[in-house]
Amino acid sequence: MYARIWYGLILLIFASAYVGPTKALAIEQVDLELVFLADASGSIDDAEIHFQRNGYGTAITHPDVLNAIAKGPRQRIAVIYVEWGDSKNQNVVVPWSIIDGRESAVNFAEKLKLAPRLAYGRNAIGAALEFGLNLIESNQINGLRKVIDFSGDSANNWSGPSISTARDAVLAAGIVINGLAVLCRDCNGRPVLYDLEKAFAEKIIGGPASFVITAENKENFADAVRRKMILEISYGPDTGNRYAAVKEGRRGGNADHRRNANAE
Repeated sequence: MYARIWYGLILLIFASAYVGPTKALAIEQVDLELVFLADASGSIDDAEIHFQRNGYGTAITHPDVLNAIAKGPRQRIAVIYVEWGDSKNQNVVVPWSIIDGRESAVNFAEKLKLAPRLAYGRNAIGAALEFGLNLIESNQINGLRKVIDFSGDSANNWSGPSISTARDAVLAAGIVINGLAVLCRDCNGRPVLYDLEKAFAEKIIGGPASFVITAENKENFADAVRRKMILEISYGPDTGNRYAAVKEGRRGGNADHRRNANAE
């Protein structure tokens, strides 16, 4: 009798050991792994942190974005929101989240509103890009495409690895870098005096069909983020019309500044 009990316990232990690791190693299958790298450097005050987060939250819950997700083969994407500052300040505001409908999108947006600001300091764009790369390479997610969505009001790099070194590492891993140039002409930041879109196109973005979109003010920030998300979600890397789609969405200004890096 006792032999049977011990035999049963041994079988149960082996069964538990077999099932446990299988669950731990489960990989989420998604259409897109998307890292939002949002500027929280010294030129971004707390009010701008708020409107940036609100803009991303408004965009990800927009019906057009949700429709784009629903049209993918897996009908789900994975997103993570990071704020970056100097070389020692890259902070995850909302961790990896699966967005597969309105409920999950609203949940992500609500978390964005509640988290405190943690990142400060002078621009370390290279460190931010490397941080985004590590987030993608270390997650338990398998996306058909992988994108780092970089936003900022400057293309300067004051500390940490160079932009070119970090950019090369990201592109070598098969990850696309897109850009959101925040001109911020009517808020409390310090808008740059050079062509920020051109600097993004030449120094930061890269990979198949990479692009830059401009947020010119508070009023069109959420709209710019929404258009960028739709492009990132809807089009594969071989699509040739992303540049035209971005150009057509521009509200005023010189549309020639908006570039597809592969077209130059």
